[in-house]
Amino acid sequence: MVTLNPVTSHISSATDEHPTPRVDSEVGPLRTVLLHRPGLELKRLTPRNNDQLLFDGIPWVGRAQEEHDAFAAVLRSRGVEVLLLADLLMTALDDQRARSAGIYASVDERRLGIDLADSLRSHLSTVGQEELANVLMAGMTFEELPAAEGASLVRHMHRPHDFVIDPLPNLLFTRDSSAWVADRVAVSSLVMPARRRESSITDLIYAYHPRFAKTSRAYGAHSAPLEGGDVLLLAPGVMAIGVGERTTPAGAESFARSVFMDGLAHTVLAVPIAQERATMHLDTVCTMVDVDAVVMYPAIRDTLSAYSLRPDGSGGVLVDGPAPFLSAAAEAMGIERLRVIDTGLDSVTAEREQWDDGNNTLAVAPGVVIAYERNVETNARLEEAGVEVLRISGSELGSGRGGPRCMSCPVLRDPLN
Repeated sequence: MVTLNPVTSHISSATDEHPTPRVDSEVGPLRTVLLHRPGLELKRLTPRNNDQLLFDGIPWVGRAQEEHDAFAAVLRSRGVEVLLLADLLMTALDDQRARSAGIYASVDERRLGIDLADSLRSHLSTVGQEELANVLMAGMTFEELPAAEGASLVRHMHRPHDFVIDPLPNLLFTRDSSAWVADRVAVSSLVMPARRRESSITDLIYAYHPRFAKTSRAYGAHSAPLEGGDVLLLAPGVMAIGVGERTTPAGAESFARSVFMDGLAHTVLAVPIAQERATMHLDTVCTMVDVDAVVMYPAIRDTLSAYSLRPDGSGGVLVDGPAPFLSAAAEAMGIERLRVIDTGLDSVTAEREQWDDGNNTLAVAPGVVIAYERNVETNARLEEAGVEVLRISGSELGSGRGGPRCMSCPVLRDPLN
C-alpha cells in the first residue's frame, strides 16, 4: 500500500514570494495557471506547412490573440494568477545555462550540417534574451540568417522561407508539454515531430526560472511518450491516463511507476482511446467539471474501458482489467458513481461539438468551467446539470484542435475539502 504525500499549505513562508505549486485534482479552486499568448509562431503557418505543424487551418492571428486575451481576462476575473510562457522563458534565459540548453535543443546539426549549425549556434549566443526567446518559440527562416553566416550547400539548396529552426505554433496548448501532480511537475515526452522541441522550452523554464527553483520532477522529457492532455487527476491519489495517438502504453506505465514511487497516487487508470486526430488526447473526449462529474462524448460512454494499475509493494505494478472506465473510476475515487453529462443531444450534434472541443473544459472551481461558446448544446446540458459555464470565443484558437483545458496548465489549485 502506498502512502500519499500530504497536502501542504499554500501559504508562502517568510522567504518565499509565491506559494508552492501544487495540483491534486482537476477541479480544486484554480489559483495559478500557465498560458501562452499566440505570437509570431502562428504567423509562420501557411497552406504549405499547416498540416505538418498540426493545424487544421490558417488562423487569423490578431483575432486569435484577442480571443486568448479574453480567455486570460476571464481567468483573472475569477482571481486566477495568469503566468505567460513567453515571460517565464525570457526570465529563465537570464541564466547562461538556460541559453545554452535552448540553443542546443533548437539547432539540429543532422539537418543543417556541422558548419551551418556551428555558425547558427554562435550567432544565437550573441543575441539578447528577448530575441533568443522569439527564435526558440517562432523559429527562424534561412532568409533571416545573418548574411555572413553559413555559406553552405544546405543554405544554397533551401528556399528563403524554409525554416532553419522550425516554429512551435502548438505552444498555445500548454497542457500538453507539462502537467503538475501534487507538488511535482511532469515534463512531457511529446511524440509528434512538430512538437518535440516544446518540451525543451518547458524543461528549461522549470529548471532555471527562479519561481520553480525548488521544483522536483515527476516525469522527464526523455522518457517514453506521454502527453499532459492525456493525464486527468480524477481525485487526490487517482489518475487517468489516455493511451492512444500521443501517449503509449510504455509511457502510461512509466508514469504510473514514477508517481507510485513518489507517493503521489495509489491508482492509475490506463484508458485506451482511438488513435486518430479527433481523439488525440483523453481530454478531447472527457474532462471533469465537478468533484463527481465529467462531461463526456456519448459515442464512447459505454465502450470506454480502463486498466487499473496499483503498486505491488515491492517497486512493481499490479495490472487489472480492462473494466468499464466509469465504474473503475468511481471505485478508485471512493464514490458510488461518476456523474456523466453528455455532449450534445443527438449523434450528429455530439460529433460536431466533440470536434469543436465541447468536452475540453477547464474547471476553475468545482462546478464552474470555461468552455467555447460555439458548443451551444453541450454548454446547455452542463448548465442543466448545475454547472456554471463561462463562455469564451474560440473561432481562431480552435484551429489547432484544442479547447480551454488544452490551452492551460494549472500550476496551483486549492485542495478539495
